Amino acid sequence: MLESIQNVLNVPEFRKRAVFTLIMFIIFRLGVHIPVPGVDATAIESLFNSGQSFGLLDLFSGGALSKFSVLAMSITPYINASIIMQLLTAVVPTFEQWSKDNQDGRDKIQKVTRYGTVILGFIQAFAMSYALKANNALIDNSWSMVLMVAIILTAGTCFLMWLGDQITAGGIGDGISLIIFAGIVARFPNGVNTLYQYVQAGTINIFQAVLFALIALFMIVIVIEVTQGQRRIQVHYAKRVVGRKMYGGHSTHIPLKVNQAGVIPIIFASSVLMFPITVAQFIRNDTIQWLAQVFGWGTIGNTVAYAVLIIFFTYFYTAISLNIPQMTENMQKYGGFIPGIRPGLPTAKYIDRIMTRITLAGAIFLAFVAILPNFIGWITGIQGVYFGGTAVLIVVGVAIDTMKQAESLVLNKQYQGFVK
Repeated sequence: MLESIQNVLNVPEFRKRAVFTLIMFIIFRLGVHIPVPGVDATAIESLFNSGQSFGLLDLFSGGALSKFSVLAMSITPYINASIIMQLLTAVVPTFEQWSKDNQDGRDKIQKVTRYGTVILGFIQAFAMSYALKANNALIDNSWSMVLMVAIILTAGTCFLMWLGDQITAGGIGDGISLIIFAGIVARFPNGVNTLYQYVQAGTINIFQAVLFALIALFMIVIVIEVTQGQRRIQVHYAKRVVGRKMYGGHSTHIPLKVNQAGVIPIIFASSVLMFPITVAQFIRNDTIQWLAQVFGWGTIGNTVAYAVLIIFFTYFYTAISLNIPQMTENMQKYGGFIPGIRPGLPTAKYIDRIMTRITLAGAIFLAFVAILPNFIGWITGIQGVYFGGTAVLIVVGVAIDTMKQAESLVLNKQYQGFVK
């Protein structure tokens, strides 16, 4: 690993891209500290002290939500718009055709996703502004102030979307993912400092701190192992003659990832469980208030429902994102076959059976990672320090993907002589 890092740092273009990415991170962190005008900071602080679910959202925004800065919504609307667009691609023929086209089709999908981000962002921003008005967190509770706050929050999300595009074009890795990564990592020193202050004040002992660190290390290791884990299905390609040339005659494999869905099922499940809590802020109905209490953060009902929804959405999203019939069709088209399995429908059933089994392991893993923070405080006796498996999952995934892109950049520079 150290040799790979050294090879990457020796490439001038990588150093240039790394500096550009660092500058974009600094701009992002400066935006976190710019407050939205007209918001009562004391009222915001009391709202965050009332529930840990707000702390989870604040973690992904890099502390922007607790400060209620112009970047308080983070890049969440863009993520939601991207997920919705992926689902629509599977059911809308026009979007499906765009996804099969070249760069022009992908640009159209990206354009629609950005428009969807603005719409979803404004809806979410208006809901947040209205919630602040209902809790007397605005200095001026007029509707003009609510609208102004909503517009500022939407503009902040659009700025982050643009910032992510700049990182993707001139930096290293995927810009949107790196913004989320930077927001999560930025909270790490604060968590370590809080843990140190607890030990110094005698709130916890050194054994509790060490136990907390061991659990964190265990989570990082297991996330890395499962993220990298895959089932490889051997595929052989028969020799065939096209014109005067012979193709095929080689072997390869289909890598089926254990965690094919990534962190998307957790986002889906969180959105569903947050729905009754959000509605309860607007509608004073006994049934809705009861649902908000039963499925509140940290309750037994919330934990069980969270795990079940994650398992369900893992299978759902895997089925949407992985088109097994098209995969087997392309394999058969180019003369590929799995040893001992007939091409066509038997191959599709074989791959689907394997994918169903390994997806179960991935779904259980995601559910375990998501609900583990509910038990860390009970196991270690440490409260007020959030260490979520979801955050670790995102950080590890983004770090691995960024490192792979950096290595591919080095390989391109090493073999550029063959391209010229």
